[in-house]
Amino acid sequence: MRTAEPTDHASSPARPGPARSSSRSWLAIGGRFVALLGALLLLGVIADEIREQEAIALDMVATPFLHGLATPALDAVMAAITTLGWFVVAPLFVLGVAWLAWRRHGDEARFLAVAVVGSVALNETMKLLFHRPRPQLEWAAVQPEFSFPSGHSMNSLVLYGALAVIVWALRGRRAGSIAAAIAGILVLLIGTSRIYLGYHYLSDVAGGFLAGAVWLAIAYAGFMNRRVVVPGQAAGPDAPSSTRPIQPMRPS
Repeated sequence: MRTAEPTDHASSPARPGPARSSSRSWLAIGGRFVALLGALLLLGVIADEIREQEAIALDMVATPFLHGLATPALDAVMAAITTLGWFVVAPLFVLGVAWLAWRRHGDEARFLAVAVVGSVALNETMKLLFHRPRPQLEWAAVQPEFSFPSGHSMNSLVLYGALAVIVWALRGRRAGSIAAAIAGILVLLIGTSRIYLGYHYLSDVAGGFLAGAVWLAIAYAGFMNRRVVVPGQAAGPDAPSSTRPIQPMRPS
């Protein structure tokens, strides 16, 4: 009598089937949708308060608290950090788009251009709609533009966030996670510097973050729809972006 030959099915690790992978994809999409909806609702609440010219309690707490920490050295640090929200954003944006185009990463270059240009246009439009005056503080210089939402906060979140997305797409999850962490720290520091220096209220910065996150999510969705694999073409690191496999961002 012949005995059944042993198979290696028991020893081989179980792999998630199509149904399980599909469930995870739908859960990720659902999670992003809920996060986007929450950001929109919170932005709507803040914007409604600003439109009614009502004081927000946290605005009356955050500015005095941060100003109470002021020292000449910290003033210099915050002044340097706040430049990362505009004076560095503009040249970094131009260099980023130019480098991506030169390296034949066309989809990434377009994504970065649409994200940042759209953010600047949206921010200026919102400022004109809400007409919120800048903080009037004895120790801070009053800026000429309107206050809500903070352009430094919104545009820096979109730029540095978009760059993190591009690093993730081109270099993988590990490099993308590091880039996202660096972007998050930079954006938080920039937003804090705007309140510390008396240029914005906390609600201006929060509104800038939320509006930037919503716009970046919209731009990211369009970017992922563009990243398709062309059958029969090589997918190397220097290949055009449309020929490389999709490396979607997944929740860790």
